[in-house]
Amino acid sequence: MTAAIESPTLPRLSFSWPEGAELADVLTREWLVTNGRGGYASGTLPGCNTRRYHGLFIPGLEKKGRTVMLARLNEEALVGGQKYRLDVEECANGTQVGGGARLLRGFHLEGLVPHWIYQVGEARIQRTLSLVHGENTLVVVWEHLSGPEVGLRLRPFPALRMHDDKLHSTLLEPCVLLLDSRVEIRAREEAPPMRMRLYSSAPAPFVGLRQTSAQQLYRVEKARGYDHVETLVSPGYFDCTLRPGEFLAMCVTTEVPDVLERNPQETLSLEYERERRLLVKVPPAARTGVSARLVLAADQFIIAPTRSTDEAWARAVGQDVRSVIAGYHWFTDWGRDTMISLEGLTLSTGRHATAAAILRTFHHHVRDGLLPNLFPEGESEGLYHTADATLWFFHAVDRYLQHTKDEQLLRDFYPTLAGIIAHHQKGTRHNIRVDPKDGLLSQGEEGYQLTWMDAKVDGWVVTPRRGKAVELNALWFNALRLMVEWSERLGEDARPYAAAAEQAHGSFNRRFWNPATGCLFDVVDGENGKEDPAVRPNQVFAISLKNPVLRRDKWEPVMAKVREHLLTPVGLRSLAPGHPDYKPNYDGDLRARDAAYHQGTVWGWLIGHYVDATLKLTEDKRDARAVLEGMKQHLEHSGVGQISEIFDATEPFRPRGCIAQAWSVAETLRVFLKTDMP
Repeated sequence: MTAAIESPTLPRLSFSWPEGAELADVLTREWLVTNGRGGYASGTLPGCNTRRYHGLFIPGLEKKGRTVMLARLNEEALVGGQKYRLDVEECANGTQVGGGARLLRGFHLEGLVPHWIYQVGEARIQRTLSLVHGENTLVVVWEHLSGPEVGLRLRPFPALRMHDDKLHSTLLEPCVLLLDSRVEIRAREEAPPMRMRLYSSAPAPFVGLRQTSAQQLYRVEKARGYDHVETLVSPGYFDCTLRPGEFLAMCVTTEVPDVLERNPQETLSLEYERERRLLVKVPPAARTGVSARLVLAADQFIIAPTRSTDEAWARAVGQDVRSVIAGYHWFTDWGRDTMISLEGLTLSTGRHATAAAILRTFHHHVRDGLLPNLFPEGESEGLYHTADATLWFFHAVDRYLQHTKDEQLLRDFYPTLAGIIAHHQKGTRHNIRVDPKDGLLSQGEEGYQLTWMDAKVDGWVVTPRRGKAVELNALWFNALRLMVEWSERLGEDARPYAAAAEQAHGSFNRRFWNPATGCLFDVVDGENGKEDPAVRPNQVFAISLKNPVLRRDKWEPVMAKVREHLLTPVGLRSLAPGHPDYKPNYDGDLRARDAAYHQGTVWGWLIGHYVDATLKLTEDKRDARAVLEGMKQHLEHSGVGQISEIFDATEPFRPRGCIAQAWSVAETLRVFLKTDMP
């Protein structure tokens, strides 16, 4: 008889301010809640929206994409005749309205669920927020913790725009319908409705008194050079009373009206139970502390995408559709990011069936020997301008097979994998092809950015890297050696793959070693036939992958160069300081940021392969674990409980870009577990 596994305790990440928080200290910390369909809710800890992407309810709608349905709630508390504002507005005229930060006494994540504790006069109340996993439904609960009763006036401000659209330049007058206990709000009569209901033991009428907000300033958008002022219209407010020991709740949904009949506290309990079940799947060492926090963070990127073409295919073959959001707030699902993240997000967390579903979903979308680079917001067909996503697919399949021994998936995929190799050898889109003279993989087309260093702005490809890029050829060799292994396992002819791998290996070691720098060229046979001697992190993959293409005697000098010039506490720099194109900071408008994106900016995901390469040189895990300390500390900053996309290249290594990035979390979690010491 097998002993029952004790239900794990959810990890808690807490902040406290006994005398209230200072707005400037908490405004740069953001929270994120997701629903497993690409939708999310997000904001700053004090409740002040600083991005166009901030909002309490941003569901992913079919054929439309993620939509800011509910931008914010104006929360006004009345205690002992005194009014208090729990939220904060930053206005375009430079003023700040609402004292939410000074009233805030605590914030914590219980698992993935955020909780705020406020002191309003003599009363203390708690707000909790969650999205229902697998559907577009928000639940917010206010609990009375101590003191006298509290009157609450809750005024919703809908935005009803795509989350990455330009902000409203004219007032949007929403259509409002009152139906018994619920309110329905639409952008226009034919648009999908946002349905709302308040649950209270006391009367809680909706008062249809319209209000136009002050011009809202989104300071992060302003700093990023985007439009940053928005005016919103509220159709009315709920008036309610929160009595000692009681709670009230609000449910918001785009689903069928019956969803509003659920018990909101039971909905919260089910989310806690879902998260505990995620921890049950992982090894015991990963159920507490930083590992548990990262396991739950990983869950926020795994989605069932709302693409009708995928759903039709899935029904036909009896397959679940799964994918990975590359980052919040603005990324959709990207092929490269998904394949790099697969092991950390799913295999390290015991979610093998999810991993298989992700692989099969992307396998379904292979075209001309290529995996999609990305799926645009709200669309069903992918874009294929990538030279490396397909090669990372081989890596992901191998990691899946190592964890699961799923021979059926290998048999199902083998013809496609063989076809991918053939397409690369004869040539496919964007001049992605193997050079028959040396067996190395080349790529490049004017106007396209095909490697992971893919910044492009106003037609300017910042790092084109056309030619034979070092990591592409490391991945190509790895894919060929995997095909040898898989062919032999399935009784297929492995000799063509072995011969191609041998040619690529010899050519790589002759062509890529740069004696002048003591490390590898970043690109050979580049534009005008030149080599690129820039010291970049891409050379690490020549060591870190399962089948390293670089000769063993070159590993130490390469890693020494990377440690000296690229390693930081939060990842690897994308370019060594001292290069003419090196940029120490990622800031300014879009052109300035993209000029720095891969020209010095630190990328967190690279820490995973740095650790892999390090552990090939030494069996001592202590040094490898030590380089992860910065990531551990970062969990309390920027997107709390998450890991950012990128960081400035110099101290204090400020987090930039997305507040939560799939491959940053996945790779940190993967190597955090790999370097675990009893």
